Amino acid sequence: MDALTRLHRSLVGGGDEEEELPEDSILGDTEDLCSLSPVQRIYAFAACLVAGLALMILSFIVFARPIKFAVMFTFGNMLAVGSTAFVMGPQKQLRMMFDPVRLYATAIYVGCVVLALIFSLWIHDKLLTLIAIICEICALFW
Repeated sequence: MDALTRLHRSLVGGGDEEEELPEDSILGDTEDLCSLSPVQRIYAFAACLVAGLALMILSFIVFARPIKFAVMFTFGNMLAVGSTAFVMGPQKQLRMMFDPVRLYATAIYVGCVVLALIFSLWIHDKLLTLIAIICEICALFW
């Protein structure tokens, strides 16, 4: 077993046994649709993470325009957070995000992402957009 396969199994948290999903489960069919090798998963993770971090860093160039800043920063943040789905799988990531310990932070983060996009794209209010971005960052660190 190569090192990437061991890394993938340690991050996913499984041994040799496969977790059975019910037939009528929505997420039960996703494993067959997206069967990436561990190397492809690492490449996709790195690509999404780099793209997300690049968007977040580049968003500071347009910091004087909070609306453009909010859109770039929020999409970069969503790319960076979503990149971990390639490593552990979307089902496990969602299960971990909605774990009772992380439920409040997840709800606040998702709510602030939605609010930042609404404030920046539809309402065009700079102050509310910056407040939503600050709350988004705090929820992410929480």
